[in-house]
Amino acid sequence: MKKVLKGLGVAAAAGVGISMVRAATTYKAAPVDAGEQLAPEKVDVDRYIKNLSKAIQIPTICNVDESVVDWSKFDEFHDFLKEAYPLVHENLGLEIVSTRSLLYHWKSANPDKEPIALLAHQDVVPVTPGTEGDWEYPPFSGEVADGFVWGRGAIDMKNHLIGVMEAVETLLEEGYVPERDVYLCFGHNEEVMAEGELCGANVMMEWFKERGIRLDSVIDEGGAILEVKVDKVIDGHLAGVGLAEKGHVDFEISVNAKGGHSSQPPKHSALGRLSKILCNLENHQFKAELTPQLCSLFNEIGKNTSYPVRCVMSNFPVLKPLLTKVCSEIPPVASMMRTTTAVTMANGSPAPNVLPQKASAVVNFRIMPGQTVEDVEKHIRKYAGPKTEVKMLAGKNPSKISPTDSRAFKAIEKICKGMDPKAIVAPYLVMGGTDSRQYEDVCDNIYRYSPYLMTTGLLLTTHGTNERIPVSSLEDGVAFFKRYIRELTAD
Repeated sequence: MKKVLKGLGVAAAAGVGISMVRAATTYKAAPVDAGEQLAPEKVDVDRYIKNLSKAIQIPTICNVDESVVDWSKFDEFHDFLKEAYPLVHENLGLEIVSTRSLLYHWKSANPDKEPIALLAHQDVVPVTPGTEGDWEYPPFSGEVADGFVWGRGAIDMKNHLIGVMEAVETLLEEGYVPERDVYLCFGHNEEVMAEGELCGANVMMEWFKERGIRLDSVIDEGGAILEVKVDKVIDGHLAGVGLAEKGHVDFEISVNAKGGHSSQPPKHSALGRLSKILCNLENHQFKAELTPQLCSLFNEIGKNTSYPVRCVMSNFPVLKPLLTKVCSEIPPVASMMRTTTAVTMANGSPAPNVLPQKASAVVNFRIMPGQTVEDVEKHIRKYAGPKTEVKMLAGKNPSKISPTDSRAFKAIEKICKGMDPKAIVAPYLVMGGTDSRQYEDVCDNIYRYSPYLMTTGLLLTTHGTNERIPVSSLEDGVAFFKRYIRELTAD
């Protein structure tokens, strides 16, 4: 027994020693070579600030019911773009696709090569009625103050759209001629999650398909560059590149009962029975797993931590079961590990003294890649029990997962690290939906990335009060888009 314990002790010591050596040698971020650092780009920051401010001042708000949309605001936005970016409109072809989507075509010297596409959407979400007074500056003022550009669309995503236009305008000023075609695809109704013929992005995708055009790559909105700083542990900038996005589906779950007067209630009314079903669904969440994308994210972060922490993170495969358990208890992280269940709406009796004859609730699920709408329905029926109505309202399966060995992903990684020695580039899963998923029929390499340095607190203003973007992040945004276009169209 002593020999066994001694052997285990030696093995453990050897394992620790190996981890320490590995953490000090191979398991660490490779330093950016001075020769790989990129020279400064020409960026007209003042013009960018002015144009982003003007763009925010035009409330391009769409609606599922197109009859109530103020299309004059979209027309005003289109006129603004023509005035602000004359070279783009002199040198690129432009088609209005669907209702108000914009499709720009920058022709190259080699039209036979597969083109690239840069995406953005023109529309923004409305401001919740009654919250206008909570804003430090009016939501559609485009105010430039306190180091920020304020207003709806500052982050989602007129910053991105105007950044792309600034990049193309500046490249044209510099006389750049791409070696493969470039398309700028600006949808008009991304925020209302339109589908099919009503979806501007989908109609643009069909435009490519009808002409037999297959895209080399697509880049759209996604995670920003987040400051990651823990004293004596890590000090970096996490550039998350979305390889895929979750699906979504809304199911209405209903229970029927006799109803009657509330003075003579049964043990459980329809609403009471429904509440038990909802609790059952909440208590039986989908299984959480560390996906390859999340593992890669943790790995890249681990390589950039200080030496003692790297010793632990270098044993990531061993720690995986523990990390899975811990992370599954943290809602923001768990949402990247499982199909989520969110009870969002409920309806019962029309009056306080009337027992409901029918009680209904809507549950929203965000579906992980590898699962489907059908899997969600089976899950509901398993835990809802008999005599329960389950009706799908709307939904879409998850997107495909784009590769990390493509020209486009490598270009994003190269540019990020060349611009910022503190950059940590890692793939991740996008929680929401973007226009980019509509392009899967014409492109395999679809990436979601917004090259703007942010704090987590600022990102939380997206769709919320006091949405704003730091002026300090704008220059690098344009510089990234210029480099991205040159890198992918230079050969």
